[in-house]
Formats: sequence, structure tokens, C-alpha cells
Amino acid sequence: MAAPNDSTVTYDTFILIGIPGLKELDTWIPIPFCLMYLVAVPANAVLICVVAVERVYLFLSMLAFWDLILSTATVPKALSIFWFDDTDISFGGCVTQLFFMHFAFVVESGILLAMAFDRYVAICYPLRYTTILSQDTIGKIGGVVVLRSFATVFPIVFLVKWLPFCRTNIIAHTFCEHMGLAKLACADITINIWYGISVPLLSVTLDLVMIVIAYGLIIRAVFRLPSRDARTKALSTCGSRVCVVLMFYLPGIFTVTAQRLGRKIPKHVHILLADLYVLVPPVVNPVICGVKTKQIREQVTLAFSSKGKCC
Repeated sequence: MAAPNDSTVTYDTFILIGIPGLKELDTWIPIPFCLMYLVAVPANAVLICVVAVERVYLFLSMLAFWDLILSTATVPKALSIFWFDDTDISFGGCVTQLFFMHFAFVVESGILLAMAFDRYVAICYPLRYTTILSQDTIGKIGGVVVLRSFATVFPIVFLVKWLPFCRTNIIAHTFCEHMGLAKLACADITINIWYGISVPLLSVTLDLVMIVIAYGLIIRAVFRLPSRDARTKALSTCGSRVCVVLMFYLPGIFTVTAQRLGRKIPKHVHILLADLYVLVPPVVNPVICGVKTKQIREQVTLAFSSKGKCC
């Protein structure tokens, strides 16, 4: 599309060019992305299936569902860019993609906080666990997390839709994200910058701080347990959850750090980090949770041995 002469005219189609500087590797780069996605989808689907049947570990099923949303919102389009040169995306499609990506991220952050609270109650108040965290209560917590995330992210849609885009419609990325799109606008984006950084970041940062506090209290309680076997079992369970937290937040921290360093890090490194950011958690979460949780592991084995009758 030719650039409009009138600054009031806005683009209705954008071009995602993938990873600039690595064009010669377009055939090979998406192979690991595709393999990871092909692992993430069935792994999370199986986890959701098992939890739906057994009605246990409901927070894990919520995490698996939003892992699927996070990866599916971005990876298929990225693969089509690399392999089929399908670079065009409508403005509405771009806004939809960035909404679901940011929405899923904030939801997952809230779910990880809920999972930390779940472990705290299970270890510190084991006899009252089913009373405090009944299935109805867990469902309400999940609903609050989703509503909070929606209220946090949805204003971004309006902030972007009100912007005129008359400079360029080329996005140097594999998917649309808020600030990457806002920077193409021929208007003041101060409010986008402040909202895009402060509100979602503060909510996620608050989640992370509370998660650290929760696991700190858990560790203190674990070392007060009289039985060595009980301590080992509790640490093993919490260890897998901590791994999930690290695999979720660390890629995001690396991405933000890379953006802050700006020109010191090549553009293709920024994009590769962002791609891993939406792929790594959906791949490793079901593996870590499934392998370390005995009941889920047994049910998955039973499901495959009975040819998937559990679903």
C-alpha cells in the first residue's frame, strides 16, 4: 500500500515482516517454533482433559487453557509469515492479536499468584484446604483474575484504535504488540506509553512480589514440618511451581531488559526473545506440572493406555 499523502488518512492493513536481518534463515527459524507449538497444543489439551475429568488441580487447567490462548494468538501467524510470505494483517486483526496476547499474559500472571496461594494453604493449613479452597471458591478466583485482566488490558484497544497511522504500515516483528503498533502512529502516544508501561506492568509486578512473599512463607513453613519425608514432598511440589513461575517471568524480564538497552541489542534478538516469550511457557508448563504431579501423571498414563477414553 502506498503511503497516504493526507496525514488524516490511516492504514487499514499492516505488514509484518518477521525477523529483519535474518531473512536468509526464514525457512529454518520457524522449524523449532513449529515443533514447540506442536508440543504445546496437545500437551496443554491433555492436561485440560485430565483435570476436567478428575476435577482436581483446577488452577493448572486454567494455566493450560491460557497457555493455549497465548501461543495460538501469535505462533500460527508467525509461521505463515516465514513459510508462506503471508505478511499482511488487517488493522482489526492486529488489534485483536495484541489484545489476546497481552490479555493472556496478565491472566497467567494472576493464575500463578492464585497457584502460590493454593500451595500456601495446602502446606500451612492442610486440614482446612478443601474448606478454604473449594471448587466453587477456585472458580470465583479464576473469574476475578480474568475480569481484572480484562479491565487492565481492554483500554489498550481504544488507545490504539484512536490513533491515526499515516507514516508507515510496516511492523518489524512476527506479531502485533501494543507499543510496536503505537510507535507507527502520526500522533502523540504519550498516554499509550504511560498506560502501556505503568498499568499492566504494575499489576504483573504486584503479582510477582506477592508470589515471592507467598513462596517465602511456604518455605518457612516447610522447614518447620517435623517429618523429613513431608518436607521433601512439599519442597518437590513447590519446586515444580517455582520452575513454572521462573519460566513465565524470566523471558518477560529478558524482553523488557532488551528493550531498555535499545540499540545495544540487535533488533532480531528482541524479536527472537519475544517469540520465545510466547512459546516457552506453554511448552514447559504442562511438562513440569504433569511430570511432578503424581495424580496427573497417573491419569495421563491411564488415558493413553485406554486409548484416550478419558476425553
